[in-house]
Amino acid sequence: MNLSIIIPLLNEQESLPELHSWIVKVMQANQYSYEVIFIDDGSTDDSWHVIEDLNSKDSNVKGIRFLRNYGKSQALHAGFNKAEGDVIITMDADLQDSPDEIPELYQMITNGNYDLVSGWKKKRYDHVVTKNLPSKLFNWAARKTSGVYLNDFNCGLKAYKNIVIKNIEVSGEMHRYIPVLAKNAGFSKIGEKVVIHQARKYGESKFGMSRFINGFLDLITIWFLTRYGKRPMHFFGAAGVLMFLIGLISTASIIIIKLTKLFVFHEPTILVAQNPLFYIALTSMIIGSQLFLAGFLGEIILRTKNNEERYKIASEINL
Repeated sequence: MNLSIIIPLLNEQESLPELHSWIVKVMQANQYSYEVIFIDDGSTDDSWHVIEDLNSKDSNVKGIRFLRNYGKSQALHAGFNKAEGDVIITMDADLQDSPDEIPELYQMITNGNYDLVSGWKKKRYDHVVTKNLPSKLFNWAARKTSGVYLNDFNCGLKAYKNIVIKNIEVSGEMHRYIPVLAKNAGFSKIGEKVVIHQARKYGESKFGMSRFINGFLDLITIWFLTRYGKRPMHFFGAAGVLMFLIGLISTASIIIIKLTKLFVFHEPTILVAQNPLFYIALTSMIIGSQLFLAGFLGEIILRTKNNEERYKIASEINL
């Protein structure tokens, strides 16, 4: 199979028939063998019924339905598990991603030998203040932190080699950082393509300003996991040692000052508990102990964690 097209969705019943027709037109024009996997992430409208209807007319259409809304990352994870194509395309269901981009993305993976190609919506039709500016700031921070130099991490239109999606773990809200996850897994040939961004035709965006706040928090998470995810004691232990050193230096200072005043200058001195350095030393020791404990707990969790299911599937079509 040439292509697996994975489309996570939430309440997109109006756009699905048009999107499906558009995809079929592109697939037939290029004579691709393909599958379209719709992942219904807990829609409350008739999206699933539309998917069932599309499947009854087109055997290339497959579907996964979650019991409730679990998020885009979980939807992509489910789609990646089922995808069989040599090249995997992910795109949004709201018609803002153009299926006409698929052939060139496919060629970049197959002929250009890229592991992953990310779309770049250079010209956007979103609100400048609420989406465009925060997106630019977010992408700048993501580039500086991750070392992956893409202009648009948030673009849902991406292409992957099959081996890439089978060797990365998309969890939490990490769908924005799949290129970073791929790089960390050893897939270094990551490209970018300017793609058409279309104005939303039906409904409203499911993402608000909160996604940028969550995105920055996820960015910190992936930075930490990239460097210390397999060795948390290296981070917490180093911080604990630093705090202990501060405590030891403060304690030594208290002792030296007190002994010098008593036995060298024969001067009266304040009680240890009245010295500000005493509280610095005490606080540093406590924080250092907590950091060491956090490191040990992290190591224990890594060795005992279970891989519990992160989402529940209500039904599937042709999978």
